[in-house]
Formats: sequence, C-alpha cells, structure tokens
Amino acid sequence: MPRTTTLECPGCPPLRALTFDSLGLIKVIESRGERGTPQVVERWGDPVSSKCVLAASFDDRKKDPLLAVARKNREVEVVNPLNGEIHVVFSNVGEDGFQPEDDAISGLHLFRRERSSGSCTLLTCTSKGNASMRSIGVDKSTADSASISVTKTWKVCGSGNVLCSKVDGSENYAVFGGKGVEVNLWDLENSTKIWTAKPPPKNSLGIFTPSWFTCTTFLSNDDHRKFVAGTNSHQVHLYDISAQRRPVLSFDFRETAIKAITEDQDGHTIYTGNGSGDLASFDMRTGKLLGCFIGKCSGSIRSIARHPELPVIASCGLDSYLRLWDIKTRQLLSAVFLKQHLTNVVFDSNFVDKEVAATAQNANEIQTTEVQTEDEMRTLPVKRKKASKEQREKKKKSEESKETIVLKSKKKSRKHKREICDDS
Repeated sequence: MPRTTTLECPGCPPLRALTFDSLGLIKVIESRGERGTPQVVERWGDPVSSKCVLAASFDDRKKDPLLAVARKNREVEVVNPLNGEIHVVFSNVGEDGFQPEDDAISGLHLFRRERSSGSCTLLTCTSKGNASMRSIGVDKSTADSASISVTKTWKVCGSGNVLCSKVDGSENYAVFGGKGVEVNLWDLENSTKIWTAKPPPKNSLGIFTPSWFTCTTFLSNDDHRKFVAGTNSHQVHLYDISAQRRPVLSFDFRETAIKAITEDQDGHTIYTGNGSGDLASFDMRTGKLLGCFIGKCSGSIRSIARHPELPVIASCGLDSYLRLWDIKTRQLLSAVFLKQHLTNVVFDSNFVDKEVAATAQNANEIQTTEVQTEDEMRTLPVKRKKASKEQREKKKKSEESKETIVLKSKKKSRKHKREICDDS
C-alpha cells in the first residue's frame, strides 16, 4: 500500500498550471478565488502511450505565449498555451539510424530572447547526445506550412546517455549530464564546450563508480558559473566552474535517487524531490536542510516548478497527483488527482482571476464613493432642526425663573441700602 497522509488543505491563491503525463495528455488546472480549490478546466490531446511527454518548455510572456512539448515518438510540438492549438509539429528523427526508443529527446528549451513575430528558436538534445538548434516560423493559420531550418548541430558526449539539461537565464549557456556523462557546460552561441566536471575518485576499496546525473539546474538566473546537479546515488552536488572541476559542496538526501531539482528566486535556495516522494528545501550556501514539506507523496517526484510571483511551488510524479505547496510554511495547499503518471508541470504567471479582479475593483469603487460622500457631507451646510414644543416651553420657564431671581436680588439690595441709611 502506498504511504499517504491525511491533511487539511486550506486552498491556494489564484493560479494556472499545465501538467503533462505518460499518455501524452496536457491538462490545464486553474484555481480561482483567494483560497480556491484547483480543478481541471481543459484537456488537450488523445491518450496514446507513444506520445508520452518527455520534456516541456514554456515561454509565458503576456503577448503571444508559446509552449514546446517533446514526446516519446521524437515529435516536437509548438502549442498555444491559451487554447491548445498546435502551431508546428516536426519530427526529430535524424539520419543516424537510431529508432525513437533508442534516442529519445531528453532536453528541450524554447528561447525567449530570440523570439520575434511569427518565429521562435528551439534547442533539443537526445539521450545519445545529439544536440541541435532550430529556427521555426510559426504560422497560426496552419501547422503544415511552417518553415523549419536547423541552424546548429553538435555532439554533447561520445558515450553514455544524456538524461538532463538546463539553459541559464541569459540563454547563452547550457549544462548537460547523464548516465556515464559528466556534467559539462556549453557556449550555445559558438557551440563549444567550455567546462567539464572531473570524474569522482575511487572509493576506499579502489572501485570506480561512474557518474549518473539525473537532474540539474542553475543556482541563479544571473550567474551561469554555479549550478546544482542531483545524482542517482541520492547526492546533491554544487559546482562552481570558476573554482574547481569537482563539486564545491556535496551532501546526501535520504536513500533514493534525486529525480527533480529547481531553484528559488533568491539565488541560494533549491527544492529537491527524490524517488520515494520526499520534497525538501536546502540552502546551498551551507548545504543546510531548511526543512521538508509536510505531506508525504506516495510516488516518485518527477518535476518541481516554482511560481514566478506567488510563494508557491508545484510538484508532480508517479502518484498521479499535482501538489501545490506554500514555500514559507512548507505546508500542502491543495492536491489534484489527475489519473495518469505525471512527467512535467509548468506555471502560467500571467493568469489573472477575473472574479478576484472584479471584486477588488468593486471594493475600490465602493471605497472611493464612500470617501466622496464623506467629503460632500463635510462641505454641505448643516440645517438647524426646529425645537419641539416642550423644549420651547422649558426654555421659556427657565428664562422667566432667571428674571424672577434677578428681581428678587435687586429688591433685597435696595432694602439693605435703606436700612443702612436709617441707621445713619
């Protein structure tokens, strides 16, 4: 039986996420309201096991966003992430004689800086190390008339299998690694290798264990010299190409392979998921474990995504659940069961909940009208109310009593003066 934990989920803020699974389906999950429950609102594609999504890259700009998807049959699709419309479909089968199962796509990146109206640039890398860059002319009317041209091709490795790749924030450098492939850094503009990690030394028994990297990410979007890599032997390595060829920091995380790593926006925190469903955050300045996320996943974690604006991360994997977590408290906000084994998840940072925006606008309008009415009340002249009959009678009596008191006091003073005069 899988290990599960029953937790109260408080709900999550308004967001939109796209998930990809082993049957090739793309599902859109949206959460509406301040503390809403995420739900599947759209499903794109047909369930076919040969179209399993292996990699995905998302350019979530406000105007004309694009989504690139690499499938198991070595097809690459460029999709509109707003409605699921396919712009371009092309096959990555080369002339090397490898079948799709032998040389599947292991890395994919959709360039943002080289985007222009009606065109985009894609970087693909296969498990045998065949990397290529393509310039694609996106025609929104039909997917068959798109122009595709290969601009660069190179070989990442001579042997082994490439399992992971990542492009830095400036999109000038890319890191590759895999089973029997040491992590190496490439200059994409010149298609040249600028750095390679040194193999690990032999152990105390003199046995050499070859490297097996499963995931990698850059520590910061502004610095391509530091990147983090997870291994199949449940280790996390921090590399600094300006310091040395071996890791500057290494530590173990539990007892199963590291399957997913993503970086935080602060430039020193990473989120790590392993094959047994453990999710934790680390400070890579010291290697300290900041804490594990509350709520055990019952399957291997295959993808972690950090929301660009909200303090939320998403994780998905073989337990078919999309889980949303609060970064600050490390508590589970919500979980959605999606039936298939999940391979990737991405966030749409430009999603705006219309209901929340409308309520906020109404609240602002009500507040402004209240301020205006208060100002008007201050400027308007205040009319005096007419006194009632009883009040007028009371006032009259009080005035009469005052007059009688004054008269009595005057009479007394006159009498006193007369007595004084008589005595004298």
